[in-house]
Amino acid sequence: MYPFLRSLTPTQQVAALFLIVFGLLVVMSTVAFLLTFKERRNPVHDELWQRELQHYRRLLGTTWFMVAVFWIGWALGETVATLLFAFISFFALREFISLSPTRRGDHRSLILVFFIVLPVQFWLVATARFDLFTVFIPVYAFLAIPVVSALADDPNQFLERTAKLQWGIMVCVFGMSHVPALLLLSFPGYEGKSAFLVFFLVFVVQTCMLVQHVIARRSTLPMASAALPVPAPPTALFRREPFAPHVSRSFNWTSWAIGMAIASLVGALLSFITPFRFGQALAVSLIACIAGSMGHLVMKAMKHDRGIPSWGRRGVGITGANGLLDRVDALCFAAPVFFHSVRWYFDA
Repeated sequence: MYPFLRSLTPTQQVAALFLIVFGLLVVMSTVAFLLTFKERRNPVHDELWQRELQHYRRLLGTTWFMVAVFWIGWALGETVATLLFAFISFFALREFISLSPTRRGDHRSLILVFFIVLPVQFWLVATARFDLFTVFIPVYAFLAIPVVSALADDPNQFLERTAKLQWGIMVCVFGMSHVPALLLLSFPGYEGKSAFLVFFLVFVVQTCMLVQHVIARRSTLPMASAALPVPAPPTALFRREPFAPHVSRSFNWTSWAIGMAIASLVGALLSFITPFRFGQALAVSLIACIAGSMGHLVMKAMKHDRGIPSWGRRGVGITGANGLLDRVDALCFAAPVFFHSVRWYFDA
């Protein structure tokens, strides 16, 4: 099998990769659908089972979304892929801003962010101006936004409003723009295969988040409710108190370490689709997983600050993006760290 794949052209290899991934997703989705028909007679455990299955199907839906986006971007070429990620960034930023209070004095800054900063950032990516696109937002945009806000003559909560805009473009625009930038990296003997880097990053980070979540839900005590009693606690081997319960009741260092270890090992085993050797793939996987998992925790803290369970507010439809930022938050943190680590180490 492996010699056959190596005999294919780079384009055929990427196509084969997506075919395999879509096949696995079809199998997993079919299994999840069939599990909905499984009969449960214990009311307590049946309710918990349905919650677990529902959450699993949401994670599966997120994976479908991300794989489909990357496949469309690869199929239509690097320029279209960059444009596609620019639209994703636009809607993610819109979601972030829609759930944060703004004032009339922010209107000019919002126009600057959405219609100047965002397009320029992705134009710099599309033209491979790496030295400029890495500093455009952290330097020029960060200085321009408070200037425009000050000219609006509205000092009320000025620092909070400015920081909100700056943080929004840092995560939703700066972070997301590094995903299509991976398609433009060049390595000797790796021409035409940069789509594998995007797949590698997404697969490793998603594996980390999935494993961490599954272990965490087995290792933390469930919340009691008026309708349902708390079932028997998990075994002592896995029982752990959440490290930051006011931010995330599912985050603890045990599940985090297991997620890091498994995802990094998976990344190392996928080294054959990257320009990295086994040890290098292990290292960059670990770096990406740390950034992604910590970023996901940060975004949870922001949601708690806003008093919302998810960025999309399911069932309300405020932003129109249906929780897009929930799906890409870990990637927005992992992508820039992964990109600059790889580019620095390999001088790409």
